[in-house]
Amino acid sequence: MGNTDYKCIITGGTGEITEKKSRFIASVAPVSSEEEALAFIEEVRKANRTARHNCYAYTLGVDPALTRFSDDGEPAGTAGRPMLDCLLNEELHNTCVVVTRYFGGILLGTGGLVRAYTQAVKEGLAASGIATKLYGRRVLVKTDYSALAKLQRIAFDRQIPILSTDYTEEVLTTLFLRPGEEQSFTEKLLDQTQGKAVITPLEYCYYAEANGTGKIFDK
Repeated sequence: MGNTDYKCIITGGTGEITEKKSRFIASVAPVSSEEEALAFIEEVRKANRTARHNCYAYTLGVDPALTRFSDDGEPAGTAGRPMLDCLLNEELHNTCVVVTRYFGGILLGTGGLVRAYTQAVKEGLAASGIATKLYGRRVLVKTDYSALAKLQRIAFDRQIPILSTDYTEEVLTTLFLRPGEEQSFTEKLLDQTQGKAVITPLEYCYYAEANGTGKIFDK
């Protein structure tokens, strides 16, 4: 993904609408490659073998993003493209959605299909966990116990996520720092601890908060 923040699905979900007796079931999942997207599409198809259509759309990467969609037998432009537009309008990346249609016997017309597939995707996204993955790096800080409160105060004031704290003979705290924060954070912490804190930069990664919990991702 490079070093760019991006909005994506953290946890997938399912949403459903009924339009003139046809059921439209949207299944949403996070994906990190085209292979994962295709595998998810096939998984949904296998679970809905008797459905009339399993239309899909997905977007991968950020700049430029790879996008694909399929009407799966629906009139051209009535399913896959509107579904993809929903993902793009929400600025979602690394996201795949499949809308399964169980035909109810009543034709919806072009406009009706576009509205139904669009609304189904919106319901699926509403049932999913969406977050922005922030680019930065993990940093390990070693302090004595007397400096822990100062470290925590700096992190709180600067809204720096604390990922973990290990209490041994010294305190080992892992934080997530955004690009451009490292120098000022280091200077502030060393000043507050009289130069006693030991700061070790770790790997670059992504950080996102979902359901009130922060989590690190490698991409």
